[in-house]
Order: sequence, then structure tokens, then C-alpha cells
Amino acid sequence: MEEILKAVVLGIVQGLTEFLPVSSSGHIVIGSELLGLSGNGNLSFAIVVHAATVMSTIVILWSEIGKLLQGVFKFRWNEETQYVAKLFLSMIPVLVVGLFLKDYVKQLFENILVVGCCLWVTAVLLVLASTIKPKEKTELGWRDAFIIGLAQAVAAIFPGLSRSGSTISTGILLGNNKEKIAKFSFLMVLIPILGEAVLDMNDFLSVSNAASFLSPAVLLSGFIAAFITGCVACKWMISLVKRGKLIYFAIYCAIAGTFAVIYSMV
Repeated sequence: MEEILKAVVLGIVQGLTEFLPVSSSGHIVIGSELLGLSGNGNLSFAIVVHAATVMSTIVILWSEIGKLLQGVFKFRWNEETQYVAKLFLSMIPVLVVGLFLKDYVKQLFENILVVGCCLWVTAVLLVLASTIKPKEKTELGWRDAFIIGLAQAVAAIFPGLSRSGSTISTGILLGNNKEKIAKFSFLMVLIPILGEAVLDMNDFLSVSNAASFLSPAVLLSGFIAAFITGCVACKWMISLVKRGKLIYFAIYCAIAGTFAVIYSMV
């Protein structure tokens, strides 16, 4: 029962922080450490909650995804096909990171000082996105899609630098519509999250042993918790971005970053 409760707590953390601009990677690592979930069990759990995150995104943005698929399968260079092409363009930088910098990224995750500093960077980005008001564009361009992809890749390297916070803030600062850029940010991460799950699965299989497996009940509990909170957080975040309420997350990231920096120096 204790393991199930731990899985539920971590599932809630993953589901919320994957969409809220507070760095899911930093929170899930800290939570795993505090709750004593590590090693191969942590890998299997990561695979499950990543899958839950993908499912929650698909559920909340199903109408947008369905419209895009219908347009793509008309096999024409229409608006939907161009949008999907922009999504794939935005994924190129993070693909490079995943293929060539994965080991370096893992080393950074062990440095809590880096986490604290990057949370401060996230806070600054959110403040800028909340205060600077560029002229709004009618649609997201190819150049913007690639720049937003670069922001996602940088966030993938540095723990504490929120992926959603970086991509949404970058998109807003480039002059894109807030609601549209929030949806683009969540859609562009679907394939990278699946890719991360595949990499985790590869690591899991290479070091697996029966003694370290988590029970199906624990994994299912984590999946359900991450899925439900992910759906809530995804829908909530789109609404918050639309209303320009990012400053509250900036305050949270600044406080969390300060605690992390102080803790690293103690």
C-alpha cells in the first residue's frame, strides 16, 4: 500500500509539472529521491508516467489533433500539413540532444545547484513573457517554430529549465498568440516524450532484474494519477496562458530555485 501511495504522489507530480512551467524533470527527480524510488524501478515508473502524459495531451487536444490528421491525409500542402511540418521542424533540435547528449544530460541532473540556477532562468523567462507585449502575429512561422524547438532542446539539457515555460515564453516573446502557442508547445512534445520513453525502456531492459520490478498495481496507480492530473494541468495551463497568468509560476520558480541553491551550498 505504501508503494502505491508513493506512485500516486509521483504520478500527480509528473502530471502537473509536465504542463505547468515549473520543470517536471527537476520535480520528479526530487520526488523520487524523497520517496526512495530509484534505480530500475524509477526507469519503469518513468516509462509509465511518460505514456500517461502523452495520453492526457491527446485527450485534451483531440479536436486539434483530429483536424490536423484529416488535413494531412488529404495529401496536399494545406494549412494542416504545414502546421504538422512546423511541429516536426521544432522537434529537430531536441532529437539531436536525445541522440548525442543524453549521457551529458544525465550528469547535469545530479547537480542541484544547476537545477536551482535554471529554475531562476525559468522565472526570468516567465516574467519577460508576462511583461513584454510584442506585436501579435497572425500565424506561427517556420523560423519561430525552429527557435521554439531550440528552446525546447536547451530545456531538455538543463534540469530546472522548464520545457513548457521555455517554449511558451519564447513563442510569446516572438509575438505569437498565447493560446495558440500553448497548444503548439504541448503538441510539439508528444513525439519527444515518446522518444524519451523508448530510451528509458532501452535502459530498463539493459539493466533489468526481477527483484527491482515494480508491481502492476504500483505502475497502474502512477499511470492513472499522472493521466488525470495531466488532463487537468494541460487544460488549465492553456487557460492560464491565454489570460496571461504566468507571473505566479515565475514567483514559484524563483522561490524553488533559491531553496535549491541554498541547499546545494549547505
